[in-house]
Amino acid sequence: DILSKLFKKGETMSIITLILAGIVALEHLYIMYLETFATHSDTTSRVFNMRKEELQRDSVTNLFKNKGIYNGLIAVFLLYGIFTNSQLLVTVFVLNVFFAAVYGAVTANKKIIFTQGEPAILTLFSLIISLF
Repeated sequence: DILSKLFKKGETMSIITLILAGIVALEHLYIMYLETFATHSDTTSRVFNMRKEELQRDSVTNLFKNKGIYNGLIAVFLLYGIFTNSQLLVTVFVLNVFFAAVYGAVTANKKIIFTQGEPAILTLFSLIISLF
């Protein structure tokens, strides 16, 4: 019953949910920018805690640019879900971000659950609260 409510067509998401989902999308556009266009920048070095020399390696550059496309697509589909008022799309892509943040926190850096996961978690809470 809860899933049918969550994915019911025509249900309007709250302004808070839309804003939070927008923050998640903007965050992923920023990550895409860092990974795809500013790969060798001081900011990218600081954000990803990597030496600039490491970012200059072709294998790392190619990996970052590839990851950047994925992050950009997450942002695009989230924005599409926001502007078409699709709870299904917003939920699926915010869950994607949440699970990626959990995985990143376990395998790479515990701070990822806060930096990447927190906006997604707040969006999910907002979606769940709207069901009641």
